[in-house]
Amino acid sequence: MIGYILRRLVFLVIICFGITLITFFISHVIPGDPARLVAGPGADKAQILAIKHHFGLDLPINEQYVRYIDNIFHGDLGTSIVTRNDVASEITRRLPATLELVFVSFILYLLIGLSLAVLAATTRLKAVDVAVRTLSIAAYAIPAFVLALWLQLTFYFHLGWLPAGGRLSVLSTPPHKITGFFLIDSVLDGRWDALRDSAQHLALPVAALTFGLLAIAVRLTRATLLAELEKDYVKMARLKGLSERAIIRRHVLRNALVPSLALFGIQFGYLVGGTVVIETIFSWPGLGAYAFESIAALDFAPVMGVTLVVTAIFVSVNFLIDLLYPIVDPRIRLWGRTQ
Repeated sequence: MIGYILRRLVFLVIICFGITLITFFISHVIPGDPARLVAGPGADKAQILAIKHHFGLDLPINEQYVRYIDNIFHGDLGTSIVTRNDVASEITRRLPATLELVFVSFILYLLIGLSLAVLAATTRLKAVDVAVRTLSIAAYAIPAFVLALWLQLTFYFHLGWLPAGGRLSVLSTPPHKITGFFLIDSVLDGRWDALRDSAQHLALPVAALTFGLLAIAVRLTRATLLAELEKDYVKMARLKGLSERAIIRRHVLRNALVPSLALFGIQFGYLVGGTVVIETIFSWPGLGAYAFESIAALDFAPVMGVTLVVTAIFVSVNFLIDLLYPIVDPRIRLWGRTQ
């Protein structure tokens, strides 16, 4: 197990290194001059060259990359060429907002997705099963940005039930920062008004992120549940007089989750990366909005920093998913020991 963990950690580092290599060269070969953009339309050639020299943009691209990697090993993700702020500090400040949005969306995704999959599998080919599958396919067909705009138009503009964006209302005071998650910090701080306000602001972006992912979770988990329900141990449990609910809860669902674990890890990574559009539409002050603003300004350092952090999160989550396999299915652990 220790050897396996060490190999996966080395693999994680290699993936992050490869992503930085690809992203760095792509971001530096696209048309556009960030120094000229920062200098403004009235800047002369000397001012533009001074900005390039200050940020090392006048060096050969391979030297720029070597310098960038060396800075990463020293905990430096660079400086924004537009705002002149430290990228690592900006990411640290914005990361809790993105993680709160992603974690709430992922928990809701699991609860709704697994519940609908069980409902569809236990009512196979009946009206409920058809309705669940039709709804999940329709959800997957709607682009996230279209759904986000529709939610804003309906629940903010027409009904006035929920806010259109942000983490808190303009007149609300954030809770005392403990974890950076407003829902948790509001409870720990005893700020029930902030808890209610932050939950209302989470509702629409969470719905926009979660709704489109349900189709994959429902269809895959439903298929594995149906396969498990046809196995001999289920027939034996029925002969013993166990109810269908007990069979699914105690036996079938756990076995059906094994092939779905990898999907859940990938979907979590998709949620982290998919926040760019959602955060921009809902004015959510997280990594997604930061990346979008930086891309529009040709600001290389924040784009690279956000990409590196998202990659590390994605690979780390999938690494943890691999470690969960022996817990969910002990046969995987025993098989590994016999090799």
